[in-house]
Amino acid sequence: MNSDALMLYKLIILYILNRVDFPLTNAQLTAFILEKGYTNYFNIQQVISELIEDAFITIKTIRNSTLYRITESGSETLQLFDHLISQGIKDDIETYLKENKYELQEEVSTLADFYQMRKGEFAAHLSVIERSTPIIDLTLVVTTEEEAEQICNNWKEKSSDVYSYLITSLLEDN
Repeated sequence: MNSDALMLYKLIILYILNRVDFPLTNAQLTAFILEKGYTNYFNIQQVISELIEDAFITIKTIRNSTLYRITESGSETLQLFDHLISQGIKDDIETYLKENKYELQEEVSTLADFYQMRKGEFAAHLSVIERSTPIIDLTLVVTTEEEAEQICNNWKEKSSDVYSYLITSLLEDN
């Protein structure tokens, strides 16, 4: 892969991350590039790895998902080299993001992770993030890893019910 192509793929990833106000998973980042046939999966992974190494994007791992965000230096680099991305590619990215924004954001806005606190105690950390602001951030302590994992697995589907219940219950007059 030549260095111009490498640079373009880096800029495409930075451009995508710059156009959304929430982190994206590896699968979400690679989907657009693979769908358009710009390059293969392995080249994308190499580019992502170099962007992390250069501190142009940050990485956060939550359970089995790795989330990527553009950094300030990534944004500055994008501004300097933005002109190297053709208008056609930018238009394709904008269309892709517009068509998939709800699904992309939905996927990362409901976060669940668990960890062991001490022997016989596991914490399930659950949150819902709306426009970069946590609207609920909850930690439940349970006695087994299986319970913590089940809570995390059910969170995405049941978080809006839990949120509604909590709001209704806590705003109720006694």
